[in-house]
This record gives sequence, C-alpha cells and structure tokens, in this order.
Amino acid sequence: MFTLTPDRSTLLQALADTFIPALPDGSPAGSAGLNLEKLQDLVREQPLGAQAEFGKLLDLLEKPLLGLTWFGPLKPFRKLDPTQREQLLQSWAASNVPQLRKGFQALRKLCTLLYYGGSMAEVPAAWGRLGYPGPDERPVDTPRPIQPLRPTQDTVYDCEVLVIGSGAGGGVVAGELAQAGYDVLVVEKGPYCHGCDFTQREVEMLGKLYDAKGALATQDGSIGILAGSCLGGGTTVNWAGAFRTPDYVLQEWAREHEVPHFTTLEFKESLNAVARTIGVNTNYVRHNGQNQALWDGSTRLGQEVKLIPRNEKGLTDSEAHFRALGYTTLGDAHGLKQGTLNTYLLTAFEHGARILADTKVDRVTIAQGRATGAEAVHTTADGRPVRITVRARRVVVAGGAIQTPALLLRSGLKHPHLGQHLHLHPTVVVGARYPHAMNSWHGPSMSVVNDTYTMLHGTNFGAKLETPPTHPGLLSMVLPWLSGQQHHELLRDAGRLGSFIVLTRDRDGGRVSLDKHGTALIDYTLSDFDRANMLEGVRAAAQIHVAAGAETVYLPHNTLPTLHAHAGVLRNPDVLDKLPYLSWKPNQFGLYSAHQMSTCRMGGVAATHPLKPNGETVEVQNLFVADASAFPACSGVNPMLTIMALAHFTAQGLKAGEARASRPQVAATMG
Repeated sequence: MFTLTPDRSTLLQALADTFIPALPDGSPAGSAGLNLEKLQDLVREQPLGAQAEFGKLLDLLEKPLLGLTWFGPLKPFRKLDPTQREQLLQSWAASNVPQLRKGFQALRKLCTLLYYGGSMAEVPAAWGRLGYPGPDERPVDTPRPIQPLRPTQDTVYDCEVLVIGSGAGGGVVAGELAQAGYDVLVVEKGPYCHGCDFTQREVEMLGKLYDAKGALATQDGSIGILAGSCLGGGTTVNWAGAFRTPDYVLQEWAREHEVPHFTTLEFKESLNAVARTIGVNTNYVRHNGQNQALWDGSTRLGQEVKLIPRNEKGLTDSEAHFRALGYTTLGDAHGLKQGTLNTYLLTAFEHGARILADTKVDRVTIAQGRATGAEAVHTTADGRPVRITVRARRVVVAGGAIQTPALLLRSGLKHPHLGQHLHLHPTVVVGARYPHAMNSWHGPSMSVVNDTYTMLHGTNFGAKLETPPTHPGLLSMVLPWLSGQQHHELLRDAGRLGSFIVLTRDRDGGRVSLDKHGTALIDYTLSDFDRANMLEGVRAAAQIHVAAGAETVYLPHNTLPTLHAHAGVLRNPDVLDKLPYLSWKPNQFGLYSAHQMSTCRMGGVAATHPLKPNGETVEVQNLFVADASAFPACSGVNPMLTIMALAHFTAQGLKAGEARASRPQVAATMG
C-alpha cells in the first residue's frame, strides 16, 4: 500500500508549488493547500498496481536520472530551480512517452484538486481570489428518516431479496419490492448521509460520496470517472437531469439486441411511473450564466435548445434556493433533489426493508447454479471490519457498470461478454471567458440542452451539448495547464468563465476486468469514430460560446488552442479548422465520464449477452442485474431516468415471476 515518507511529502510540496506558484497579489502557492493526508487517501483508493506505479513515479523524481526524461540537468526535482521544474513538467505534458504524460496528469490533478477544492479553512486566500463564495452555511440538521442497520459483530441476515447497491437501479427495485410486501435487504458500499452531512466542500464530498473518493480512472489515467458511492448512489450526486430515453435508441436496442420490451407500452409506463415518483419537471425559475449562454448562443445560430427536465421539488424563486441548486452535485443539504434517497429508498424503509450502508460485498454466493446470498464486510462507525453473511432467495446486483461486473467476476461468473462493451459517454469541456460575471457555480448545473449534433452523418451517434458543475476543484482539473502562472491566472477568472460539455454517445467501447486482488480495472481508448464526433461537438460548442458573446474560448487540448472573438465574431477561425489535425492521444487532452453503461448487457442472444431480457444472468438462476450495466448499448442521454425505468420494469417482472412460481401446478390432463 502506498505510503508517504517525509522525502515524498517534501517532493510533493515542491511539485504543488510548481503547478500552482504564488502570484504577486498574495495568492498562496500550491503547498499551502496540499493536504498530504488526503492525497495519500486518494492514491490508496487506486488498485495496488497503480499505487506502486505512483510510488515509482515519485522515486524517479528524486533521482538524478530524472534529467534523461526531459534532456535537462542530471538532478533530482528538488535540486532544480523553479524555471527548470516548470520546464520539466511542460516536457512531460507534451511527451511522446505515454507513461510521462500519465505521470504529469496524475500529479497535476492531485495538486490542483486539493488546492482549489479544499476548504476555505485550509486555503483561505484561494477561494476569495476566485470570487468563489463556497457553499452557504449548513441548515439546521433534521432527524434522519432512514435508520440503517449498525452491526457491531459478525452477523448473518436472512431475506427474500438482497439488493446490492442503492442508486437509480437498486433503490427503485428495493422500493418496488418492499412496497409489494417482500422482505428486502439493501446493502450499500458507501455511507448514509443526510442534511448537514453534506458539507458541499469538494474534496470532502468527493471523498465521501464518490467511488474511489472521486479518483476513479482508466488504467492509463486518461479518463476520470465520476461514479456515486453512497446511499442513493448516483441519484444523490448527479446533476439532476431526468432525460427520457430517445425513441431511436429504444428501437435500436429492441431490434439489434432482441429485447422488444424497450418499445412496449409497459416500458413506457415504467418511465412514466418513475418520472412521477421523482417529481420530474421544468419549473425552475432561471438559468445560471453558462446555461443562459448555451441558450442564447444556440438560438442566435438558429439551433434548437430545450429545457432539461429535472427531479427537484419545493423550489421557490428565492436567491437561497437558486444558490443551493449549484451545490447538489456535492450532496443536497436542503432535500430539494428527489433521488432514491428521498423517494424509493424511503418507501422501502417505511415498508420494512432493512438497509445496511458502509458495506462492501466481496462475492455473491452460488449453489447448484442458483444465487443464495452474499458475503460482505461492514465497516463500523469506529472503523472496525465486521463480516456479514446474507442468505437470500434472490439477489439483485445494482452496483453500477464498473462495480457490478467486477462483483460478478469475483463471484465466479465467466460469460465471455461480462465486463465488455463498456460505454462512458466520453466528455470534454469547452470553457470560455465572458466580459461579464457568470458565477456558474450557482443555479441548476444543467438546465439547457442542444441536441443538434446527436445524430451525425446519418447514424444514431453524435454528441449532446450541456453544461457541467463549475466548482473550482473540478474546474482546475479540466482546464489545460501550460504553465503555473497561466493556469493560476485562468482560475482567477473563474467568476467570468462559462463551460459547455460535449457528451459523446460512443459507439465503440472498453472493458472492465479484475486484477489479482479482485479490484476492478478499467480499460478504454477513444476510437477514431467517436473522437471525430466529439470534435464536431467541440467545434459547435466553441461557435455557440462566440455567438453568446464570449471574448475568449479555451479548446480542450493540452496545447490550449484559444479562440478570440469580439461582438459575436470569431477572429481566428483557422484554429478551429486545425483542431482535427492535432494529436489526440491519451493524456493529451482532458476526458471525463459521469455515465458508465453496458458491461452486463441484456439481450435475446445468450452467447453475446450476459443477461436475459428479464435481467436474470444467463449463468446463474435467481441472480439479476438492475443498473446501467444492463443497457444493451449506450443510452445517448444522461441515464438516470432510463436506469430507473429499467429497474422498475425488472421489478415488475420479479413480482410477476414470484406470483407465477407460487401458484400450484395444474396437471396437464386437466381441461
């Protein structure tokens, strides 16, 4: 396991000061906000192989041979002067050696996230000079509506249905089955947070609410992956967009994967049912700066934009509510967002379901080809591990498209397509500086969508244009770094920055596998086809920024191609024309994913689909999957509502199957 020695700590402080140098106005250098304990925690969330690799990277930086990596002096990093240190990092960022680019990005992201995303108490000058106010004072805490189990010793539980995971999939299944009278036990890897637990400070909440403390990534480090890991899962931390699955996607799934139920009235009824339960609406009062810019720029170019349905209720036109909406990706302290935490899980609990948080499932137990329960480890409030054994008649796995296939593989399933076909909705950020304040950290994170580019060149593939959360920590990681001063000054402009995301429906996928310790490994390389669609979206996003009045547009490549405009007219369009001809190798640009799908896809052909159309695995009876990993292919839209609808549909089938199984068999001679 990775350990920070005193020498490594001193080295990391020197690196932080190079990535984030002090500015003449008194802005502190990076080491002022480098919480080494949190950095160590982030590294320890990685697979053991990645931890060892990071340790070797730090050891290399301590050796004179370091000079060979950038044709500089044969000195360790700490013996270089500040200019040489920066030149080394610049050399690594542009290197043709993949490992050096990976090392640069890993160090940069860690240092900038911990500096800009830390609390104001840690870096008092950092947020103030960005104009970032941080979250409001915490509301008065309220009683927790759910009372989870709190075992303090090794425990055995019996239930009819074990649900592993509590997000858009598991939460819905639990609520539906518990309300129907089933004895349900929900097991969730992450914690149960409520009200005041949501401090809405980035590093703290990423560490508490997201898988791998927000540091989940592909093996090559090129794609950062955001996945919820708390009670309520992704519905607790997502951006509240509640998109209907496009008909052309449902038709594609039904036709190409032999799952006709996606085009039936019954599936549409499931979509309607979950939309009602989570309060989907477009009743929010106003847009924040960057959503308004997406609306204005698109309409000026003659492109259609739409309001994004969101799952919040109880909104008023108050400034307090408007500000609060901007922080709900870090946990909703005010209870406005109607994720499973406030809907289906609460219903499940009120109907007798037991809920066990802080519990990681090691494997599903299987006997005679049937699922019989699970073995897990619960972490007590004082940090002790407690063994948990669950005996169940049926098991529903809903841990997300990374952890679900990992769990099934650890449990002995061997379907050749299990873990394959990973889709990520690979996403890049196109930022722009406007002549007026944007303050895009307030208001709904996403309230406007442009779908002009979703079906490119006669295919079902393309890109959606939306907007992301813009809190300083995440913003610092997605904005390109050319030099310490350039990046520091760019973040100083955060109040005037507006960002669009290009969310690509990827045709070509990656995979999830296991290392020798049973930890999920993620492999994904953006294909030429998907990159071409992404770059069309980047060009469109840049043009919309210009039409909306942006003065400067920052394109998502590590060389930071920059557009300049005045009064809605682009001054250097040749920069856009050259964009496809840049090198787009891993870690030469920032790529992210908030949606993971299709690693246990359902379909009518058992040889190529690990799940039957009813969600049951083809290898093991009474073992079901109900999350985005079951999608036959990429959804093309923010997937929360689709996941919930599929889980709702699967739950109805579970109820009907149980009813049929409990009926007495009628003799064939009768009638």
